[in-house]
Amino acid sequence: MLVLINVVAMLAMVAVLYNMQKKYVKFTKRVFVALGMGVVFGGILQMIYGAGSDVVTESIHWFDVIGRGYVNLLQMIVMPLIMVSITSAIINLKQGDSLGKMGGTIIALLVGTTAVAALFGVLASLGFGLSAEGLASGAAEAARTAKLQDMAASKQHITSTIVSVIPRNPFYAITGQGSNSTLSVVLFSAFIGISTLGIKKKKPQAFELFKDMVNAAHDVVMRMVTLVLRLTPFGVLALMTKVVAGSNVDDILNLIKFVGASYAALFAVFVMHMVLVMIVGLNPATFIKKSLPVLTFAFSSRSSAGTIPLNVQTQREKLGVSEGVANLSASLGATIGQNGCAGIYPAMLAIMIAATPGSGIEINFSFIVTLVVVTAVSSFGVAGVGGGATFAALIVLSSLGLPVGLVGLLISIEPLIDMGRTAINVSGAMTTGVVTGKLLGQMDVEAYNSDNDLAMDEA
Repeated sequence: MLVLINVVAMLAMVAVLYNMQKKYVKFTKRVFVALGMGVVFGGILQMIYGAGSDVVTESIHWFDVIGRGYVNLLQMIVMPLIMVSITSAIINLKQGDSLGKMGGTIIALLVGTTAVAALFGVLASLGFGLSAEGLASGAAEAARTAKLQDMAASKQHITSTIVSVIPRNPFYAITGQGSNSTLSVVLFSAFIGISTLGIKKKKPQAFELFKDMVNAAHDVVMRMVTLVLRLTPFGVLALMTKVVAGSNVDDILNLIKFVGASYAALFAVFVMHMVLVMIVGLNPATFIKKSLPVLTFAFSSRSSAGTIPLNVQTQREKLGVSEGVANLSASLGATIGQNGCAGIYPAMLAIMIAATPGSGIEINFSFIVTLVVVTAVSSFGVAGVGGGATFAALIVLSSLGLPVGLVGLLISIEPLIDMGRTAINVSGAMTTGVVTGKLLGQMDVEAYNSDNDLAMDEA
């Protein structure tokens, strides 16, 4: 009966959000109302029943029909979106546009900001005096540590990871299998687009026919994206309720120092993003206002890959970034140079291990430079779903010859930290898109500065 009451309450809030949509309340406002309702409702469930109670656990299972169901819908359209968008963008390149310059600028920004993010992670760990000494290991942590040690032992060399991006079977990659599937689809789509441009002069009829087919498919997929993104407020409501209701306050308090250091580093990286936006002559306040719904969803869903459709739509319609840059930055940003997961987190763990008495490691300039470089290089191909930071940490710690057990000891607060990391990952991808668009002249500055909102608010 108690579970039924909770489910009815959730459905009532869904009805409120649906009514707001029917009244054409702006998309941004609906997302923040959903966020607030989710936090309050989750807090109430936490206070009444407790995080680990059977009632909360069973209620969350029902909430997941909305929350995880929405995330699954997003992930369903990610691969079709990447394929048709990147292929279409290349086929429709105007004379003088350079795909190489676009891709090179995006990758350089993603990896460069990840290196700086790693440095912020180092400074946060040192500033808060973090170390691995005294961290307790319960049954769950011990099991997690053993599993991670096995994973680290079987981890491929970084060169093998790079080679694996080239898909032996592109159709397998399109299904989303493997940690590098997104990058593989990006590469395959770019290959299709470049090949199509190669027949533009020799076989103009075939070129025009294929171009029309791709553009038609693009229109259909973008309509799918719009339909799914209308459900964002409902997804945020369910996901935030789950996070707040299921969080263990005691575990968070036990590791509050690490949580504080992590969010201090995340905030510093976000400030860096705003500085980059300001350097290219754009107003960072406008960027924050228009990107907040995207970052809110990334925060609640913990999925960089799942945020790709909303990221692309926002860059194109609200920030004025060209379609090619928006699609490439969002797609690559989900697997390359994730500032939070692949930058801050591994660097913080490495410093914590090195700072532990008896580690035999001296934290000097040489160690920090090596750590930052290894972290930046290792940021290629990090999975764009919850847990990507774990793989990034395994790669960095293993490359430096450090033990990986610390990753398992932080399992109790992993969801809380991962929310902030994912938001910063997406912020980095959006910043890269905006900066690249401005630098290469592939951006409508007037649209960026206008008081616009997503077109789906009016549909």
